[in-house]
Amino acid sequence: MNLPFNSYNEYFRRTFGTRVQKVSIDAGFTCPNRDGTVSSGGCTYCNNDAFNPSYCHPYKSVTQQIVEGIEFHKFRYRRALKYLAYFQAFSNTHASLSELERIFSQAITHPDVVGLIIGTRPDCVDDDKLDYIARLAKTHYVMVEYGVESTNENTLKAINRGHTYEQAKKAIDSTASKGIRTGAHLIFGLPGESIEEMLERADEISSLPLTTIKFHQLQIVRNTVMADQYLVNPDNFHLFKLEEYIDFIIRFVEKLNSQFIIERFTGEVPPRFLVTPPWGNLRSDQVLNLIIEEMTKRNTWQGKYFRNK
Repeated sequence: MNLPFNSYNEYFRRTFGTRVQKVSIDAGFTCPNRDGTVSSGGCTYCNNDAFNPSYCHPYKSVTQQIVEGIEFHKFRYRRALKYLAYFQAFSNTHASLSELERIFSQAITHPDVVGLIIGTRPDCVDDDKLDYIARLAKTHYVMVEYGVESTNENTLKAINRGHTYEQAKKAIDSTASKGIRTGAHLIFGLPGESIEEMLERADEISSLPLTTIKFHQLQIVRNTVMADQYLVNPDNFHLFKLEEYIDFIIRFVEKLNSQFIIERFTGEVPPRFLVTPPWGNLRSDQVLNLIIEEMTKRNTWQGKYFRNK
């Protein structure tokens, strides 16, 4: 199927020659904006329980989580023959180098694991950690994914990220320069950001040396600071309606670097975690089909208006 964007699934098929499935792991990391290193309380929108699979618990070893995760996914993804250990919860380089070596080595020694995806923050890497990850990347598939979330410094302060966009750019540049595949995550709809400002972000993001990118519409998740803020002042938030988001994300992707692999267009949280369940509880794959249908109707594609500067 010829898709109007660079598909993550197709990228994996080209890379591995078969379907590859992520196995999420909670290795017990925390975040520097939770443990007092730079702040406390965490990001205002974050509740890790909303996306951690049932088998993910830090009291289990990495090996046990991989074994249970593979069994968990075998029922749903029967065609998957290879797996990537996905360190997703919290900031997965927020530890000493020796601790990272201990944790990551448990994952890559599993015979069915062909690589690592390491979710982290821009302020949780340094040259020694990146050099270690670069060595792993010579023998395994390795991706480092950074939560960028916004390019607006005021927004990053308001959501208590605890790092700047300048730090994000520096971390992405350093990671890619060492030959490590590099990904980024953006949230659309954060308080105070206009549609036009978010669209302009495509030009800035397109200049970064990224392999993959993830998009996520803002959702108000229970048991977060942002949920409390929303309940007090709902008018301060602009939550995308489905049709509005489809139009927005297509316009954004039209301006996006045509070489980036788009991993996802939307985030998905179990309805029980949502303060305001959006879009009639459509699943992400259903929304994706609507986006593809609309892009086809408009005769448009990723990078249609991208200008390499």
